[in-house]
Amino acid sequence: MRSHAVVDSPCGPLTLVAEGGALCGLYMVDQRHRPDELTFGSSDPGGDVFARAEAELKEYFAGQRQEFEVPLVFAGTPFQQLVWAELRKIPYGTTISYGQLADRLGKPAASRAVGLANGKNPIGIIVPCHRVVGSNGSLTGYGGGLERKRYLLDFEQGALF
Repeated sequence: MRSHAVVDSPCGPLTLVAEGGALCGLYMVDQRHRPDELTFGSSDPGGDVFARAEAELKEYFAGQRQEFEVPLVFAGTPFQQLVWAELRKIPYGTTISYGQLADRLGKPAASRAVGLANGKNPIGIIVPCHRVVGSNGSLTGYGGGLERKRYLLDFEQGALF
């Protein structure tokens, strides 16, 4: 059974969605591929997973956390899950291209498919899809909007401290 809570962040309100004691969604306002709110379940701001996710997000935005430990569960195709697992290996403060991500998966011709899977990442920020950029370093897209992507990248690279 799913439940959700909304927490504040420098990127605006974040909707956290949990199922079975693990986080299965983190969505921004006006995010592309944001599911219908009816799928988020009941409002349960007191849940343990929400308290942990909120605490870790606060630490992240305070510059005190670079990796998240909150339990996660993903619903997606096997390929999407491979991409999302690889996203979690991108170090804080760094970026890679869609092509480099495809190479890491052993599928060098799949950069477009990697981009599509990246865009459907259901757990933004915690699963750092914002760290993937175009082959020339350009910000090519982000489900939460390019302004948020730029903010997160600048934040992680120390430009906002």
